[in-house]
Amino acid sequence: MASILLADDDIELSRMLVDYLTEEGFNVDAAYDGDMALSKALANEYDLLILDVMMPNRNGFDVLRELRVQSLLPVLMLTARGDDVDSIVGLELGADDYLAKPSHPRVLVARIRAILRRAEAQGELHCGKERLDQIAMDDLVMHFGSRTVTCGDDPVSMTSTEFSLLSVLLREAGNVVSKADLSERALGRKLSRYDRSLDMHVSNLRKKLGPLSDGQERIKTVRGVGYIYSRN
Repeated sequence: MASILLADDDIELSRMLVDYLTEEGFNVDAAYDGDMALSKALANEYDLLILDVMMPNRNGFDVLRELRVQSLLPVLMLTARGDDVDSIVGLELGADDYLAKPSHPRVLVARIRAILRRAEAQGELHCGKERLDQIAMDDLVMHFGSRTVTCGDDPVSMTSTEFSLLSVLLREAGNVVSKADLSERALGRKLSRYDRSLDMHVSNLRKKLGPLSDGQERIKTVRGVGYIYSRN
């Protein structure tokens, strides 16, 4: 049973969601302000943090910023409907996904399960019948057993979503991966018309990995189609 921390200062809504998610088979704990959310997230072994942006004492962005210094716990941000700025900032800070409020609880459950599948799949990639323990491409190595990435000799910290995106791009290195395909394989959902999360995650990967040793861009955009991981 997956363990979830729900951080939202709306106590009535939180209680309703805790009941709903419990009925869906999750073990759910709640926090009602930013300080409590950060403390619980760091002190306990949760599988996912659902984090509202607007909270007292410490807002969701501050919680996420401090959490990422110490933890790669998957995070689903709850943002105000229509506020693209909140969504973009959350993704830049390392959120795995975002969901605008209010949303139907079934949509929330679908997002939760997609994130949990990605996190679980990090160490479970297979090649035929043999377990694929790592992928090496030029100066980059993905270790699936330890769920780590090294670029050159340096470790690279990644969220579960970034790890999943990179694994798809590496396995298709030299080939264009459409945004629709990448969204379904890495994010676990169909690409919607105005969803910027995929672009933001790729942007974060570029910042963390930098260019190839010969200076060319590591992950290239193919305008109107998708992305390609360059071979050196």
